[in-house]
Amino acid sequence: MTNDDLERWRPWLIVGLSFLALAFSYSVRAVYGLVMPDLEQEFGWSRSFTSGIIAVALLMTAVLAPIGGRLVDQQGARAVILIGLGLLSSGCIVAAISTHPMAFVVAFAGIAGTGFGLLAIHVASTAVEQEFDANQGLATGIASSGSTAGQFVIVPLIAVLLAVFNWRWAFGAIGVSALVLLFFASWWLPKGMRTTPKSDIASGVTPGLWADVIMVLKKPAFHILFWSFFLCGYTTSGVIETHFLPFASICGFSPVSSATAFGTLSALNLVGLICVGWLTDRMNRPFLLGGIYLIRGVTFILLVNVGTDLNALFLFAIIFGLVDYSTSPVTASLVASHIGLRVMGLAFGLISAGHQVGGALGAYFGGILFDIFAQYDWVWWSSVWIAIFAGLLVFLLRENPNNQPTLEAAKPQ
Repeated sequence: MTNDDLERWRPWLIVGLSFLALAFSYSVRAVYGLVMPDLEQEFGWSRSFTSGIIAVALLMTAVLAPIGGRLVDQQGARAVILIGLGLLSSGCIVAAISTHPMAFVVAFAGIAGTGFGLLAIHVASTAVEQEFDANQGLATGIASSGSTAGQFVIVPLIAVLLAVFNWRWAFGAIGVSALVLLFFASWWLPKGMRTTPKSDIASGVTPGLWADVIMVLKKPAFHILFWSFFLCGYTTSGVIETHFLPFASICGFSPVSSATAFGTLSALNLVGLICVGWLTDRMNRPFLLGGIYLIRGVTFILLVNVGTDLNALFLFAIIFGLVDYSTSPVTASLVASHIGLRVMGLAFGLISAGHQVGGALGAYFGGILFDIFAQYDWVWWSSVWIAIFAGLLVFLLRENPNNQPTLEAAKPQ
């Protein structure tokens, strides 16, 4: 592909490669939930300890989120995606061959966890918002849907692999696949930033990192989006991505049935992301985002009543899937319009850090509750009220008359 071809297809190359990078990054975390019982059996770990490992990985993601976002603001997506793929691949391969328990912890929570922080939705969303002048919500929704599209393809395949081989093959397969993607991305991912007036957001003189951080923190819109996304993380990355598959296992469902239900959830995630991305360009965004959180909260009641009914598990997967990751494109759009595109990577990175801290809390707290009560009911009930509160919080945000991204920092909302 020539340089002219790269420039012509630049926006959609970034969408496509962001899609694939997110597919691997988020699938690894889902696969961890699938192999948790195997890890506990081999290493003699408790559920709270295995939950703590994913919590540490999510905290690593939280630390890296603003850094990755800032790099996209200033350098574009290429370096962030390539480094993230390299770390993700290395972490998975080292985890697959580790024989000492702490070697696995360092590989997964440390090395791969750093990759999670760079291969994240806020990085893809910022890169896409920089590249598109129209239909940003739809393009962001497509790129972000990689975070779930990979799961409904990769996780069921890994479940089949686990039926024949052990958990090491699962991490090894993903690690090698991510390495192959790294090779192709290094050839196809455009260098630098878009050479149009919109790139002035990065080429001009900026106030500096700490001045930008202070400016972002002064925005009321930032705090509404930060705390709602923090609560979002508890109910998604925390309790569902970590505990859904172990919950299905204690209900008596087979690994393949459980993974298929999770794959169904992920498939509907893709539909929800793209549909909400389309709606983001066309309706009141705070109302849309708040409604998503309220619906999500109600769906957790279904999990309390699953019992041994596989159909009930799939019903939850279908409904929850539509309102799971679909908060991402509308949140990204609100960050761009209410805080400003020039600092979107930094601002959305900080907000995403809150999401990962909430996810770490949900993952670890869920494990503790399971160890205490030997069931997940209290985890699901806590998620009901947390999601509802997030929805009510978002309703405090006012819509802009013009919901297009602003190049400079937006006025306080």
